[in-house]
Amino acid sequence: MEKSTIIGIVLGLAALLGGMVLKGAGLENLINPAAFVIIIVGTAASLFVAFPMSELKNFPKLLKIAFSNQQLISREELIAKFMEWASITRREGLLALEAKVDDIEDPFLKNGMRMIIDGNDQDFVRDVLLEDIAATENRHKAGALIFSQAGMYAPTLGVLGAVVGLIAALGDMSSMDHLSHAIAAAFIATLLGIFTGYVLWHPLSNKLKRISKKEIELRLMMVEGLLSIQSGVSTIAISQKLTVYLTPTEREKMREKEEATFEQKAQA
Repeated sequence: MEKSTIIGIVLGLAALLGGMVLKGAGLENLINPAAFVIIIVGTAASLFVAFPMSELKNFPKLLKIAFSNQQLISREELIAKFMEWASITRREGLLALEAKVDDIEDPFLKNGMRMIIDGNDQDFVRDVLLEDIAATENRHKAGALIFSQAGMYAPTLGVLGAVVGLIAALGDMSSMDHLSHAIAAAFIATLLGIFTGYVLWHPLSNKLKRISKKEIELRLMMVEGLLSIQSGVSTIAISQKLTVYLTPTEREKMREKEEATFEQKAQA
């Protein structure tokens, strides 16, 4: 479970409910079925109009991704694997890596490894892998767009809900007390629209974009590593080439780990 998503939603609800209490607005005002229908059903209707069913059917899957931890190999571990494979290649040749293919869990990396073992041209391998990355990135953008569009529609539908509520309120002005309550209830739709748009839909879209960015960067690392192995470069060269994808802190930790491993081997 992705804790930050849960924490953010809980804090958002706490801010809304706490703010209403501090302002003296009764929480019972939130019990407004009409507002929920206009915002939730209206947002869903807008999405159905805006997107094809082939993309909308992925909505539950996208929600799961936003609320789940991303299971990706760490960049440090990936560099270590490429250094190991580069060492094997320089000693025994590319065909020696065939025994390692079945141990690779990532489909993209496994496919790339098979391509270089099969002796495909380096430019061909690069083109195929980069096209795969571009297609993946486009799918991710389409998924994130669903949430960002929902975030745009919801606040506007909140205004629509307020207008509908005001029409109902002004239709019966026999009692000022009743009118004041009706006007307050009318703006609940606006509140819900803004809240869902800017605390739920837009942030979820941003989270999906961040998750996608991390995965794409990792795949670009894989492409560079695979092509480097195919070129027969040394383990040191692969390490130098791939560490550019690490943050300064990650590079320092990796350097300290390598030094500790070297000292252990020297003492042995």
